[in-house]
Amino acid sequence: MASRHVVRRLWLHRRAARFAVLVAGLFALLIVAPKALAIPAFARQTHTPCVACHVGGFGPQLTPFGRQFKLLGYTLKAGDATDVPLSLMVVETYTKTAKAQASPPANGFSDNNNTELQQASAFLAGRITDHLGVMAQATYSENGGLLGWDNSDLRYARSASWGSHGMVWGISLNNNPSVTDVFNTAPAWQFPYMAPDLAPGAPATPILMEGLAGQVLGLNAYMQIDGKLYVEAGGYRSLSPAFLRNVNADFSGRLSGVAPYARLAYTWNLASGNLQAGMFAFHASRGLPGTNAQGDAVAVAGPTDKFTDLGADASYQLFVGSKHIVTVNGLYLTERQRLDATFLAGGSSNLHDSLRALNLNASYWYRNTWGVTLGGFADDGSRDLVLYGNNGSPDTRGGVVELNWNPFGKAESWEQPFANIRLGLQYTWYSRFSGLVTNVDGAGRRASDNDTLYMYAWLVL
Repeated sequence: MASRHVVRRLWLHRRAARFAVLVAGLFALLIVAPKALAIPAFARQTHTPCVACHVGGFGPQLTPFGRQFKLLGYTLKAGDATDVPLSLMVVETYTKTAKAQASPPANGFSDNNNTELQQASAFLAGRITDHLGVMAQATYSENGGLLGWDNSDLRYARSASWGSHGMVWGISLNNNPSVTDVFNTAPAWQFPYMAPDLAPGAPATPILMEGLAGQVLGLNAYMQIDGKLYVEAGGYRSLSPAFLRNVNADFSGRLSGVAPYARLAYTWNLASGNLQAGMFAFHASRGLPGTNAQGDAVAVAGPTDKFTDLGADASYQLFVGSKHIVTVNGLYLTERQRLDATFLAGGSSNLHDSLRALNLNASYWYRNTWGVTLGGFADDGSRDLVLYGNNGSPDTRGGVVELNWNPFGKAESWEQPFANIRLGLQYTWYSRFSGLVTNVDGAGRRASDNDTLYMYAWLVL
């Protein structure tokens, strides 16, 4: 027994050492990297520092200029040079829960104190023609050991005028409902922007909160009038299981027909910032996994589960010179479910269920370098003993605090401030945690047992 503890300690020390060595290596790389290798695609294309588009010099929170850049299809360009629209990203992490999990969260990891190469991504990102641009991501994760496609957004956009009104309109081909949002306040872009994948999370959230990410293909049309009113509408269809296997994407069941998506938002441009408020609507009918799993037929044989999501969001940004930035974001989603397929298969206690999700957060940044964010979340819904286990409640509530240091990305960073790194220290605590997490003996864990310390080094070149 003693020798086993010694081996485990050595293993943990090696993992911790690897994390420290990687962080040191990232700094060394940034110091010695040639200029051509240290320029993310969008910054190289626009000849602007990262803080021009991103609050804190890092994504995904967008400044007004960053929102306009996305709205215009990633096509804004400075100079006549032909740039290769490629970037690379590496994220190394450390995760520790207050109490060890009942079993390792994934193959090759311990029940606690895990370091991980959480993401290694390549981006095709930038202008293709005067009106066509792309942001497409492929990601490898040590958890699973697979390389697969990630968020992708191909856009065609143009400016136009109508009487005294100016507008921008466009079309997006993408693979994740709400990833198209030009405000990056939609469900696909919610805080925390980097989160552990080796710690317990909410057992249930509305389907619009990444429930179909990478599994579908959507075509959306959008328009913004006078920089204020934004309207978007489109529809999504399932990709074939064969294709999803080839790109190592999840498959949680085929959609029946087209799943419509709509977005409406309005922006008030203030003297020192902006205020935005909007709404979402989404509806999907989905069969269980295995329905037409080997074929390419669009129709779903048998009953389907139906999800109707309605939501509202708001954001506020305050810019005080170049030193202080304050942002506040809020999102509320409610989902009505009719589980014809799941209930018939014995997977739920109820034919009708509901879910609600609330996410609030506020950030302060000093000189786009030092940042602190405080967030709160509340996920709840109807009780369903079969679907959620334990007491049948999906209720999960808590808070997140995160500290960040972004040493680069400003106009004065080096000669060409186009490489970026973010170091993050994040702590998540739970006041309520329900779902499927139990001890081996069947006794339920306390909510606070899932409190999580998470550290990451996030590098983009």
